[in-house]
Amino acid sequence: MSERNKETRLEINPWEDKDLDLLFQLNAPEMMAHLGGPESNEQIMKRHQRYLQLGNKGCMFSIILFPETEAAGSVGYWQTEWNNENVYEIGWSVLPSFQGQGIASHAVKALIAKIKAERKYKYIHAFPSINNPASNAICRKLDFRLISECEFEYPPGSLMRCNDWCLELE
Repeated sequence: MSERNKETRLEINPWEDKDLDLLFQLNAPEMMAHLGGPESNEQIMKRHQRYLQLGNKGCMFSIILFPETEAAGSVGYWQTEWNNENVYEIGWSVLPSFQGQGIASHAVKALIAKIKAERKYKYIHAFPSINNPASNAICRKLDFRLISECEFEYPPGSLMRCNDWCLELE
């Protein structure tokens, strides 16, 4: 099952085994600068398995551009508890050569439409680093409401300063 966005000619396709190479590309130092730095090969392999096994707790997607059918990044959502409430958390990453073209915005927008159709939770939260202007701009552009700055544990064992953005799904 894929979501197609005609404006930018992209699809978001559920994560598959073949997407492991994309995950290694997304692990580059410049891509992980706001997320605590690159992960080890072992950590990437574990992340790949988590992506494949999210089941009914969410889904990761590769972002595919057309007509080239080239992988440009990833976008996904997963269940989490935030402030004693079950919500979806959303995240995305676009390779440097595709940044600045609106790809992340269009992929996140397509994913939000998919999440809304599930009608499972009332809110989606995004937690970009306060030092990541591009991701914060995407939240603003897609009508997420800025709740506050917060401490967020990522990667596990490390606290980072983030903005808590919330989108109501009703």
